[in-house]
Amino acid sequence: MFLRAWRFITLMLAALTMGTAYAHVLELPAKMNYDAALWTTINQSLYWGFGHIGGLIEGITVFVATPALTFFVRKRQPAFRWTLVGTICFALAFFVVFLMFTEPMNREIFQWTIQSVPTDWTQVRSQWEYSHAARFVLQLIGLCALQISILVETPIERSHHPVMPEVAQLTRR
Repeated sequence: MFLRAWRFITLMLAALTMGTAYAHVLELPAKMNYDAALWTTINQSLYWGFGHIGGLIEGITVFVATPALTFFVRKRQPAFRWTLVGTICFALAFFVVFLMFTEPMNREIFQWTIQSVPTDWTQVRSQWEYSHAARFVLQLIGLCALQISILVETPIERSHHPVMPEVAQLTRR
């Protein structure tokens, strides 16, 4: 029962973590057309919850939930391998993409004022926007791997199908 609960919590945290990066991906096409003033204003005002609330959830996901789940299933093959893949993807999204590409741009953007946006601001914008897209891809792969780790342990009932008995009959033939 403990493992089921931990898996559920981990999946929810991973989905919430991925959700913030997915939101950035959905916004990306429109934001790439904004001028410097609008893009800067949005980035300095809209994302408080992404950083503070989403950041806390991501931290729990990356530092606690996924590594602990990997430890808990270490003797359960093939679930362990899929869980490890998921854990690695979330770690790469944070330790490589966020810390090396996104966070440096966050620090730079928050130094700007509307009057002091640098002339190379589009390079900063591109790195910030596309790093979120990369994080989303890694987190999506990670979430899928965590879900597969559960599916590979779920037995397939072939003799009885509670919803569609005709399906059960077809599988017996």
